[in-house]
Amino acid sequence: MDEYLKTAPFDLYELHLFKLVVENGSFTKAAAIVGVTQSAITRQIQGMESKLGVDLLERTTRSVRPTLAGQFLYSEAGRLSANVDQTLQKLREEFAGARKQVRVGVSQTIGLAYLPGFFHAALKQTPQIYCQVSHQPSNEILLALEANEIDVGVICQPKRLPRTLRVTHKFADAFTLIMPTAKGEGIATDAKASLATNKKWMLKERWLLISDSSQTGQRLHLWIAKQGWQLETAMQLDNFDLIISLVALGMGASFVPIRALAMYHQKRGWKRVTLLDRFVRELVVVVRKNRKIPSHLQTFIENILF
Repeated sequence: MDEYLKTAPFDLYELHLFKLVVENGSFTKAAAIVGVTQSAITRQIQGMESKLGVDLLERTTRSVRPTLAGQFLYSEAGRLSANVDQTLQKLREEFAGARKQVRVGVSQTIGLAYLPGFFHAALKQTPQIYCQVSHQPSNEILLALEANEIDVGVICQPKRLPRTLRVTHKFADAFTLIMPTAKGEGIATDAKASLATNKKWMLKERWLLISDSSQTGQRLHLWIAKQGWQLETAMQLDNFDLIISLVALGMGASFVPIRALAMYHQKRGWKRVTLLDRFVRELVVVVRKNRKIPSHLQTFIENILF
């Protein structure tokens, strides 16, 4: 261990300085953030490069950017820093009486109506737990899980899950077609009649669809294509709550999760149209694989209800 300490190419502080330089593209800006001189940071990074035997940064008169080796170290630095932060947090929770916390990432394509099921039971049983919630795209949630920036993610089942992550449980989430009530006269809502009777209406309607940049959006657009419908997309959005509100305002029709409608009343301007074949996505709860889950986090996961 003594030999390692003597020969270690950098410590956590130097790694933090390196991250700041990369993120800001400047030694001067990084120095201003930590309150040291530009030359001090320059010496620190040069020392890292000398001990590692590789160049980490490409320096020009206008900017600083990472080399391939620097990009690799930067990508690992985020995970290492997050692991240290999580270790310190666990240390404070277990031995210093700090309040235990759960960091949850919820996909943007999951509506507000789902959140009580995610949090209510666990928070009722363990009200002392602090819950930090972020609402972001599924791919960012996966990256945050790998980087140890969050503890659990609730997302649409991805095509491929990183090897470092695993699914704890799944839920089938069925969709329905909704349209403005004002346009509802003469539109069939019965499953057997709707396909034939409403096909012309569907082809002429303006459609408000979830963004095809999301997992849910990609699968929904593929399902629509398989039905043989060439729907005119008026707008793509990343939030089903906003889509439902816009449909109620008469701006178009959409396919939305049935559960997302729980917070909205049909009297407010929308109605459901039942189809014989409906789109169903799979929601999953994801955690890191190679980590012992703390008891308070395990309790939280086990109490997630859909």
